[in-house]
Amino acid sequence: MPELSPLAPASFPVLPPVEGVELAAAATGLRYKGREDALLMCFSPGTVVAGVLTRSQTASAPVLWCREALAGGRARAFLVNSGNANAFTGRAGIASVERSVSATAQALDCTNREVFVASTGVIGEPMPDEKLTHSLPELVGKLAPDGWETAARAIMTTDTFPKGASRTTEIDGRKVVLNGIAKGSGMIAPDMGTMLSFVTTDADLPADVLQQLLTRANNRSFNSITVDGDTSTSDTLLLAATGKAGNTPIRSLVDPRLRRFTRALEDLLIDLAQQVVKDGEGASKFITIEVTGATSARSARRMGLAIANSPLVKTAIAGEDANWGRIVMAVGKSGERADRDRLSISIGGVEIAREGQRVGNYDEAPVSAHMKGRDILIQVDAGVGRGRARVWTCDLTHGYIDINADYRS
Repeated sequence: MPELSPLAPASFPVLPPVEGVELAAAATGLRYKGREDALLMCFSPGTVVAGVLTRSQTASAPVLWCREALAGGRARAFLVNSGNANAFTGRAGIASVERSVSATAQALDCTNREVFVASTGVIGEPMPDEKLTHSLPELVGKLAPDGWETAARAIMTTDTFPKGASRTTEIDGRKVVLNGIAKGSGMIAPDMGTMLSFVTTDADLPADVLQQLLTRANNRSFNSITVDGDTSTSDTLLLAATGKAGNTPIRSLVDPRLRRFTRALEDLLIDLAQQVVKDGEGASKFITIEVTGATSARSARRMGLAIANSPLVKTAIAGEDANWGRIVMAVGKSGERADRDRLSISIGGVEIAREGQRVGNYDEAPVSAHMKGRDILIQVDAGVGRGRARVWTCDLTHGYIDINADYRS
């Protein structure tokens, strides 16, 4: 396993049980030896599901299955494995998904369309799905409402720590719990989904409302992070709602009773997304980029991601070099509208450039001091509108090369 990220949290958070949710992990030997590499998450009958998936044109076989299954709006199980992405595996990969889904549906006495699958790991390797399906009796026998940390560890690949988050809120005075886990460290530039993330809640919400909530929250969380600018073939974010909280069903996205739940969901996804960035391969610094003054929120996010994905910006931060000219470059290459003569840039709250040029009394000392810390803040105002967005990334160190040069060996 890679060395623990210096940005890792002190410990895995406490995730309480979510009524109607059970989970279990097992070691199948798909790729790793002596560690759990498969996760089964099961839900009570009637559970609804929403999801966002990668828009990669070389999407994995599990992603293709989930796209079809989401149309049904119901879920009884998520079957997840690490070590093999089952991507670019042709018809054999599709067949392996179908076998895994059928075996899981039979074990849980549900329909195939209620089983969702996700895989992460090496691309292009045939999927030995028999190892996964042979573990189903063990997985079903171990199902329990706890064990979230073990579940989060089972889906890790180059991750250095398991990622989890929990939030509690209310609907109609009823307590509502949200739990989520995620994996991701490299190949991180989500496009409608994230690496792998699975969120559950006991709220009673219909699938169409759940889908709209997830899509919006995803855009403000996972779709606002990047580690290396590479979108995975396997990005999958699924949200299951068991309906066990006992709230009066909500049928409309504009229902005011949804406000607290909406905030809690977005906050949980941002927490998970930031953990992914803090575990970026080789990362030593966590970077927040705030863009204002853009033509729209979408334009601001694209501009922020252009900065976040720039190797020149990321290596400058790794080297603790306050080279703000690289930020100017990244804004210009983004393709988004910006007024050169009204552009302003700050690092660590210190204004460096204003109205298209360096401020007259600029003192680099406090900026250099800020660059030596773990948390870096970059603020840009494009000077053309009111659009704003916040994105997160990490620096680019030699550790990224070491991890990825060695990945398959």
